[in-house]
Amino acid sequence: MLRTALSRATAAHRFALVARNASTSAPATTPAPVSLGNIEASWKSLTPTEQEQTFKHLEELQKKDWKELSLDEKKAAYYVAFGPHGPREPIQADGGKTLMGVTAAVAVAGLIFYMVRKGGKETPATLTREWQEATDERLREQRSDPFTGASAKNGASQVAA
Repeated sequence: MLRTALSRATAAHRFALVARNASTSAPATTPAPVSLGNIEASWKSLTPTEQEQTFKHLEELQKKDWKELSLDEKKAAYYVAFGPHGPREPIQADGGKTLMGVTAAVAVAGLIFYMVRKGGKETPATLTREWQEATDERLREQRSDPFTGASAKNGASQVAA
């Protein structure tokens, strides 16, 4: 009984030692699952697992001193963090649809304007020269606005000007 207890204790001690050495002897960073040189071009073709592994790898790299990182690693870290993928992906990449939509909307608005103008009367009766002169005469009779209007001293009306 004492022998089994001692053998178990030594086995547990050996296992703990191996586990501790394995954790300290592991490399600081694991190699990236994909090349970080042109991550912008290859990001969309990666599987979600590879994307996650690359993200984790870059996360570990960013914990180091930034002066030690290569330019490709810095670019890859920036692209993965802020690049146009996922929720930041542009909704509409093609501007042709937008241009056609705006052109169609302006054309429909122009057609509606033309139809309203065509269906309405030519000119209202109150915009004829005779109507304006009659209005001017009536204002003079009423002596309205004696300073600048139809009843002004100089007699020049601004209504029928």
